[in-house]
Amino acid sequence: MKLATIRRDGATRAVRLDGEVLVDLGVPDVGALLRQDDWAERAAAASGPTYSAAGADFAPVVPAPSKVVCVGLNYRNHIQEMGRDLPEHPTLFAKFADALIGAGDDIVRPEETDRFDWEVELAVVVGAPVRRARGEEAERAIAGFTVLNDITCRDWQFRTREWLQGKVWDSTTPVGPYLVTPDELPGGVRPSLDVRLLVDGEVMQSDSTGDLLFDPVDLVEYVSTIVRLNPGDIIATGTPGGVGHARKPERYLLGGETVVTEIQGIGRLENRVVKEQAS
Repeated sequence: MKLATIRRDGATRAVRLDGEVLVDLGVPDVGALLRQDDWAERAAAASGPTYSAAGADFAPVVPAPSKVVCVGLNYRNHIQEMGRDLPEHPTLFAKFADALIGAGDDIVRPEETDRFDWEVELAVVVGAPVRRARGEEAERAIAGFTVLNDITCRDWQFRTREWLQGKVWDSTTPVGPYLVTPDELPGGVRPSLDVRLLVDGEVMQSDSTGDLLFDPVDLVEYVSTIVRLNPGDIIATGTPGGVGHARKPERYLLGGETVVTEIQGIGRLENRVVKEQAS
């Protein structure tokens, strides 16, 4: 299945993609759906009102996850371009829900940065509460996958050894448009998918999730050892090579660009970069 959260008449609705239409699932968003134990059966059987998929206004696929856990340095080629050794353990940081935007929303470039960068990422969406999950339990906890662009203020990221302050700016992180269940993807819970990011039509990143050092199941096991994962939580699995910060010369988003972030079999984000208006 392909599931999404769309905006309709000042509210949000969880929907299932059926061909060219979106079927209302009777709950306000995908996060609310995933909190139901039988969410997959409910989503498959729903037969509510339908809306056209063309021109749909997508909200973040999970608008308010209890946590967004991100992984840095998880593609071998990106680790090499950043001049680092392969890590023994995942490098983790967090995002907040305020950073998330929809698949077609504007990315807001803060006035405080001049090193605004892109990162295409496969994101895991959790579908069951788990703690210290291993093996099949970790696999079953993966509801599906979505697309995330981990837009980063590099100048703030590298002010200290901790990265969070470069990663959590309001309205900077598009995620969606769909949650795609593992049965729809080659490789299932360990999918091997082409990922790509373009800026104004120019390809900046192009790779496969087969290059991940720690795969989605590894990450569910590792993160759930530290903290309980709840339905709707998101794990961003890291980005491949091609980020602006590692280019010679460096290249950043200044405002006015269109950024397209796409993953095979999942979907496409298309976002305009706009400068934040001073209050």
